[in-house]
Amino acid sequence: MPKRKSGMMKDNPESAAAVKAEARYQVILNDMHKTGSVSVDALADQLQVTVVTIRRDLDALERKGLLHRTHGGAMPIQPQFYEPFRRDRSFVMQVDRQADEKRRIGYAAAALIEPDETIAVTPGTTAAAVVRALPLNYNLTVVTSTANVAVELSKRKDIKVFVTGGTLHGEWFSLVGPHAQRSLDNILIHTLFIGADGLDPDWGATSFDQDEADLLRMMVEHSRRRVAVVDHTKLGKVANWKICESRNLHVVVTDTQATDETVVPFREMGVEIIRV
Repeated sequence: MPKRKSGMMKDNPESAAAVKAEARYQVILNDMHKTGSVSVDALADQLQVTVVTIRRDLDALERKGLLHRTHGGAMPIQPQFYEPFRRDRSFVMQVDRQADEKRRIGYAAAALIEPDETIAVTPGTTAAAVVRALPLNYNLTVVTSTANVAVELSKRKDIKVFVTGGTLHGEWFSLVGPHAQRSLDNILIHTLFIGADGLDPDWGATSFDQDEADLLRMMVEHSRRRVAVVDHTKLGKVANWKICESRNLHVVVTDTQATDETVVPFREMGVEIIRV
């Protein structure tokens, strides 16, 4: 048997260290999105590394735009835009409502994604929570009609971002109109995450804004899998304009306050229900 040359099968130390770091990054992000925050000391105990290593990991993740460093730990990043008129239905005014539920919904929805997918994310605070939970190094392409999503993903070098263009709705940072619709003509979406103002078994997913509903219907038509991401307050609610029929959905991700009464009609249609 020929003698193996020295060093031929030796692992690359730098490569092995990078793999270990990436594994830690994913654990850190998973824990953060599940609980809303992480601490340096708890992560060091859990991952069996030094606090110096965890601090370095958190600094690296903050540079990637994946979390916000706090004293002694980290928390999920927050929206990066604030409009001057804080109306009740603006993006900023909605962010803090059911914030914990939205974070859990976003994490559970992002866990449905497979590597190499093209995904689309609609406007809204719950859909934005999906963006913040996107897994690392999945080679994803994200289609968005929302300016703040595009900016929040600008630091994610592992993600390609396609922005529809169109006319800006300032209060929701969404892009609408004929130009936005035409940009979707040749796009094929693997998974669409729909944040709706209302989701009713009979009336389907609905929006208070006609222009946004028009664009989202096109996204539905161009998508293979459609996942509604709505907290329990949206179930049974009907807004002005239809996005899609309930039977066109494949999955509804909601929170544990959603009652059996509100979710059973969807399940009877063959829609998968995930409560987190």
